[in-house]
Parts: sequence; C-alpha cells; structure tokens
Amino acid sequence: MRKFLALVIALAAGGGWLLTNNFKLEGLGGITLTPRDSAPSDPGALGMPGVQRNGNAVRIASFNIQVFGESKMAKPRVAALLAEIVRQFDIVAIQEIRAKQNILPQFVDQVNATGRHYDYVIGPRLGRTSSKEQYAFIFDTASIEIDRTALYTVNDPDDLLHREPLVGWFRVRGPAPEEAFTFSLVNIHTDPDETATELDALADVFRVVRDDGRGEDDVIILGDLNVDDRNLGRLGQISNITWAITGVATNTRGTKLYDNLVFSQLATAEYTGRWGVFDMIRQFNLTTEEALEVSDHMPVWAEFSLREGGVPGRVAMRAFNATTR
Repeated sequence: MRKFLALVIALAAGGGWLLTNNFKLEGLGGITLTPRDSAPSDPGALGMPGVQRNGNAVRIASFNIQVFGESKMAKPRVAALLAEIVRQFDIVAIQEIRAKQNILPQFVDQVNATGRHYDYVIGPRLGRTSSKEQYAFIFDTASIEIDRTALYTVNDPDDLLHREPLVGWFRVRGPAPEEAFTFSLVNIHTDPDETATELDALADVFRVVRDDGRGEDDVIILGDLNVDDRNLGRLGQISNITWAITGVATNTRGTKLYDNLVFSQLATAEYTGRWGVFDMIRQFNLTTEEALEVSDHMPVWAEFSLREGGVPGRVAMRAFNATTR
C-alpha cells in the first residue's frame, strides 16, 4: 500500500507557533521602511534595463542559486548579478544554499547597497547526506511583511522528502491591513531521483499547510520541482490546482522546465495571470558560460494583486502578526 505523508505541525500554548530547532530565524535589525519602489536599484551599472513593475501587484519569485556559498559570494561580478536579480522581485524563495556559515547577512547587505530595505529568514540545513542545503526567503520590507512566529519547517516523520519544505506567512503592504493579500509560501527543492515520491508527498504538504489552523487559504508551493508542469504527480491532481510556468525552459541551458509556482486557482484569485522566467542571459548580456557561473537555473516569477481576493473591500479574517525583525 502506498505510504501517505504524515505531517505534524506543533502548536505552542495559547495558539502561537512553537519555534523549535526545526528551523532557525535570522534577519536584519533596525529596518527603516520606505514607500514601495521609492529606492530603485541601479541596473545601469550592470548594463541591463529595469524590469517594468506593476504598482498594483507584488511579484513573487523562486530561484535555485546553484551551490550558493562562500565561493560564489567571493566572485564580485556573480554576487552583483545575484543582488540585482533579487531587486527585481518583492520576495524570492531561494533554494540550494550550501554555505556552512550563514552568508545571507553579507548577501542582503549587498542587495541593500543601492538604498533598498530587504530582509530575510532562513531555515535549517537539510539533507540525508553530508551535502546539506538551506531554504531562505528574501523580501522587500517596503512591500512585504512577515509573521515570523508562523515560520516553520514541515515535519516529515516518514522521510518522504529529501529536504522538508520551509513555510513562511506573508502580507503585502499598501492596502489597509485587513484588506491586504496574505499568503503562505512553501519553499521546496525536490530530489531529482525521487520526484515521483516527493511530488505525491507535496500534495499532502499543500493540504496540511492550508489546514494548519491559521485560516490561510492562499498556499503557494514554489521552488525547484525537477519536473515540468505535465508531471506534477498527485500535486497536479488536486482540485482547482494550477501553476504559473508552462511551456518554457527554466534552466540556464534552455532545455528543461524545472521551476514553478503551484497554487489553487480558486482560492488564490489574487493571481493576475502575469508570469515569467527572468532570462539573465539576455537581461545581462551574458554568455551561457557566464550565466552558469551565476546558476544553472533561471529565476521564475508570478504576480499577485495587493488586495485579498483581488478586489477592493474584501476583508482577510486572519490574526496576522506582522514583525519587522
């Protein structure tokens, strides 16, 4: 008989979220908030045009920064390109952080060198072998806020997932807090040798995160799935499920679709229908070899309305605990 995923999320006394050694919270202190898009980056220094932004939407992205560690950060050109990529989005789910020391403070400082105010949260080092990886979310505090008390790593007692997903709860800035779009992001990097098992398990992850007691129906699974949109297993069979990226390659060599954002088209009516693959080869005028120094994956993104339900006046009935550090 097929084994179903047993997922457990621990609740703290009083209804809060229990922060245990399942994950590690780190971030920048003393954040000063600025208006949305008031401090644009300087893409001219990298020879690229600015990406046109929709002021009525937030852009959520996923990026597998292949073997992201000290050696990549030690290459000034590569680090500068990575920082400029992050600046194009309101929030980026990062996969494949391999550094043994936390390099995120250094990297986020570089992202903020142009006057921006990004922050981050990072999960534990995960993996069945000595080659561990971490997930992180990097987000623009001018347009996104996080409830850090609701950050957790999914518990996977049956070990169906090589690297258990990191779940974060976010709300956009701009509309009145009770009308602002709130959403859960589930950051995942599947094992290419176990995609059938893991994509089936992610169907259970989707349901458990949706039903974890917070009343949040907007659940977006995003990351490096190592499959295309036609091979999502039981995850792709959930009622009303959809995905943003279709019919295009997301790896840097332009041969495979690996990365995506998956969500319920019924629940997440905030999706505007706008999506894309950030082609760093064309944007930065790179050779394929130069781009591969940055990553063997391209960032993927989708846009969502600032307002709950995608329309003014709809109230989000959720006890969101916004925190800035």
